Amino acid sequence: MAQSQAIAPAISTLPTGKSQSQGGGTMAAHRGGLRLPRAMAAHRGGLELPQRLPFEKWLSIGMQLSAINTSSAWCLGDWLVYGIEAFSGRYRSAVEQTALDYQTLRNYVWVAKSFPLSRRRLELSFGHHAEVAALSEPEQDFWLRKAEELGWSVKQLRQEVRASLRERKVVETDRNETDRSRQHFEGSQEDERHWAEENGVEPEMLKLNIRINRRQFETWKAAAAKAGLDMEEWAAIALTNAACDTLER
Repeated sequence: MAQSQAIAPAISTLPTGKSQSQGGGTMAAHRGGLRLPRAMAAHRGGLELPQRLPFEKWLSIGMQLSAINTSSAWCLGDWLVYGIEAFSGRYRSAVEQTALDYQTLRNYVWVAKSFPLSRRRLELSFGHHAEVAALSEPEQDFWLRKAEELGWSVKQLRQEVRASLRERKVVETDRNETDRSRQHFEGSQEDERHWAEENGVEPEMLKLNIRINRRQFETWKAAAAKAGLDMEEWAAIALTNAACDTLER
């Protein structure tokens, strides 16, 4: 077991404990290490356990291994970021010795750069942070706070974020369509004024009286407010769009 004896000390120094956050953040350097009974050995191929191991010690080892697994992605990301900045000439050859997929390592770097130590949330996994790394800092903090408060898994966080982004896309599309319709409506009014001026007549503006119930009125009013238009202007645009859609069928 020469290999086991050589690797076990290195594993015993890996971080496992928790500490208070620094500078108002949510994650800081860990303390302590994996403590193995003498009859145990940890090496690259796995963990050798004695035949008789008290439940409390077995549970303690599992908790420590879980903490190591959670922090390993962060540690690799920070290690890679340091290597990029300090050893740019020798960085790539050193990374090849890790036997990890290049794209995986790139993701580690991206997430580690997106979240300095002071902004990492200890109660959430690396995967939680990776799910929101592409968002702005305020959005990252918002979603991670919700995930922590509600106990979301990585999958639940992913679903919530994607649903929010889809809804935002729909709202932006509706807003863009309203803007285009408004520009078309205003352009039509401008054409009407030019024609009237060229022909020496007053521009003709027709009025349309519509009978609607209270529920329709409130719905139209809310839609106009959401579009940033007064109700008459919104109604003219909505009716014009409906007419165009009907004629194009």
